[in-house]
Amino acid sequence: MDTDVRHDHGDLIHVVRACDNGDAVDLVAIGGEHSVSVLLISDTSASPIASYHVGSRITALAWSSRSVSPSVSDQWLVELTAASADFGLHLLTKSHELRENIFPFGGGLSGHHGPVNDMTFCGGPTDDSARYVATVSDDKMLMVWDLYPALDIPSTQHTPAPTPLPHPGAASRPQPTAYVISFPHPLASVSAHPATSKDFLVADVRGGVSVVDWRADPARARPIELVEPRALAEASGRWSAGAGWRRDNADIVGAGYGARFSIWDLSKLQGGKPAFSGPSFPSGTHRFRWCPTHPDFFALSTRTAPPRIHVHSAAYPHADPTTFTLARPPLRMQDFDFLGMRGIPRIAAGVGRELVVFFIGVD
Repeated sequence: MDTDVRHDHGDLIHVVRACDNGDAVDLVAIGGEHSVSVLLISDTSASPIASYHVGSRITALAWSSRSVSPSVSDQWLVELTAASADFGLHLLTKSHELRENIFPFGGGLSGHHGPVNDMTFCGGPTDDSARYVATVSDDKMLMVWDLYPALDIPSTQHTPAPTPLPHPGAASRPQPTAYVISFPHPLASVSAHPATSKDFLVADVRGGVSVVDWRADPARARPIELVEPRALAEASGRWSAGAGWRRDNADIVGAGYGARFSIWDLSKLQGGKPAFSGPSFPSGTHRFRWCPTHPDFFALSTRTAPPRIHVHSAAYPHADPTTFTLARPPLRMQDFDFLGMRGIPRIAAGVGRELVVFFIGVD
């Protein structure tokens, strides 16, 4: 397979997240054993523009909507959050005028007490899209963090009123506060749709998927619950692929569990069962991602060697996937993501210590 860009991170890559903000679609963050690197992707190169030494293995990353690429503006800004294996959370920033800054939060008794498996910013098409970030963990909790809490928020108020976001280089700031929703099982993934400021798609490790209204009363926070029957039937196992929203349609949800993937249409629920399911990797699916630029496409990966990605089209759900084999054994892939760059869709994948960026088609 021909690739267009390769970048040696220097240590094992555990997490790969591409920025889907329209002003920063050529930025990719990779999390390794101790640090996070931000790369500027071009047609021929991957150039580091920021590096953050966190000190522990990175388990999840999420991009803020405030990020702006140096290729778009001289007044660029990098802003994202990272979770580490010591259960810590970190807000990472760098701008055209300020060096890298790491703001830790959520540690100790105030935060998660299990590995954080995924995170996402939320807020929809509002100014709050850079204020709230959600995290999910093995501790069975969804936590929604207010990164810029007002100092006079009553303790009974679930959703603080908007306050102006300070400059990322602000010298002092209050610790983020969290709103917590508990689940019966460890949680694998969380995603937010750009069209909504109140709903999350949360997947647990047993095959359950919930649409969660985090701003609602806790008793009514999960109005929609989806199931993947085969995954639930094998509930003694532990799945990790999770679920995601189709970018152009909040009614379409996809997930990968075990050796299968499933697609749901929330406008035509059938007792929570998928509208369509199909086979995936016999050894187990590890990641599920929708393509942001060509919304029909979705992809799944496996953690076993050799590192492979299956790309499907939702327009032809019964068709065989296109398979991309990225390297030979014993190399493995921990994570991948679609880039938001225009043109032929591209995927960035962490294969061993190397980030591999490649097209999934031709002109």
